[in-house]
Amino acid sequence: MNTLIFRTIAPVLTALMLLFSIFVLLRGHNEPGGGFTGGLVAASALAIFGIARGVGSVRRAIVFHPLAISGAGLLMSCSAGVLSVAFGVPFMTGLWIYPEIAGVEVALSSVMLFDIGVYLVVVGAITSIALALEEREVD
Repeated sequence: MNTLIFRTIAPVLTALMLLFSIFVLLRGHNEPGGGFTGGLVAASALAIFGIARGVGSVRRAIVFHPLAISGAGLLMSCSAGVLSVAFGVPFMTGLWIYPEIAGVEVALSSVMLFDIGVYLVVVGAITSIALALEEREVD
């Protein structure tokens, strides 16, 4: 299945899938999607890239170890909950701020911090599993 066409189109397909995963992540607060679904799409993109180009290419592309990505996501998700406790509201209560960036008011929330953390946990864990399975097939 590792044809020239597949090896050529895989980087383009991976980039499109990663962009789509970010779209799904960002729209997940108000519509279907979110961190888990976006993370699965991103991990699928990296798995396709790994099948086409090899495990080493994926490891070079993501820079960090997949479990480190997962750990950073877990820290972000937990900090979203602890942040609410620090402000004296119940655990996992959404907090909002509205900073003005370049003259535009941007709504930022602890809910988005939690979603990004879930995204990173899923990407890291599933990518780690996929890379381990792909390394096994080569042996």
